Amino acid sequence: MATYKRQRYLFMTLDPVHIGTGGYRLGRVDNSIVREPGTKIPKIPGTSLHGAARSYAAQLYETPEAAGQSHNNVTGDIAENPVCYTFGYIKGQDICSGVVNIFDAHILLFPVHSMVGPVWVSTLERLEESGFTVTSPTTSPTQCQTEQVLLNWKRSDPLNLGWLMLNVAETKAEIEAPPQWQNETRYKAISKKIVIVKDALFSQIVNSNLEVRTSVAIDPETGAADEGKLFTYEAIPRATFLTAEVVLDDYRQAFPNPKPDKTGKNNPLPGEPWNCPLCVVKAGFKMIEWLGVGGMGTRGFGRMAMIGDSVTVGIDELLPKQQASNAGGEA
Repeated sequence: MATYKRQRYLFMTLDPVHIGTGGYRLGRVDNSIVREPGTKIPKIPGTSLHGAARSYAAQLYETPEAAGQSHNNVTGDIAENPVCYTFGYIKGQDICSGVVNIFDAHILLFPVHSMVGPVWVSTLERLEESGFTVTSPTTSPTQCQTEQVLLNWKRSDPLNLGWLMLNVAETKAEIEAPPQWQNETRYKAISKKIVIVKDALFSQIVNSNLEVRTSVAIDPETGAADEGKLFTYEAIPRATFLTAEVVLDDYRQAFPNPKPDKTGKNNPLPGEPWNCPLCVVKAGFKMIEWLGVGGMGTRGFGRMAMIGDSVTVGIDELLPKQQASNAGGEA
């Protein structure tokens, strides 16, 4: 079993997703969502994914006490619980960190209304960082002007992205997804409607097309709206595609799997057997399609579907490139 491994997951939001900042602010909405500090592009923090994956995996394993911050109620040898082994645990004086690092989920393809219907907006950098291959027969995507968009279908007239009207580059782009994702039904449905824009515009387009809702607090005694309790909140809209990475750092090499297809109560484990920590993470991620992540869950927010399988990169695949780069620098 590998000590180090990196996996990249592709998600699609089935509902709006609201990961709040934890307070109110004056501005466009009262309850804002988490954003990247430099670009102001919304994201789903790795802490939110980590907490959801752990909680759902603990439920699947029939040891809900393995979730949360304290694990004093976990019976038996806590090191033999695959959820605690994967995500870490604190039981009295027995403290051990987890063996997986779950990173933020970043927007890859963002849905925007246009005169030709919904299109999905991305940038060249985001696509290539996620393992996509982008080519154009005559013009390199990097040569397009800021006020131009590059499409992967044929069109010559200007295209609007919400309120923004942009010219269309003369050439058509070819976009190829990693094999693990390209044949998935949800991705194939939007794969011919992708618009590539410059980084300078991406943040403006995303923040101008977030879902914004208005709600009001209800007085529990009267069942009517509380006066003066109207508030607004924003969310990443439905059908947004995001990528997130998980890195395995199994420094202990002692994953407990005497019965990988059984729960802690010796019942059949739903889904695939748990043969390694990444199997535990994957099982937790799959349950997000049912139970969601983030806030406003009882209002129909939060569900995300995992698209296809994860793209795995072993550390042995990275080192030769780094060594070759170092050799070139020394020369």
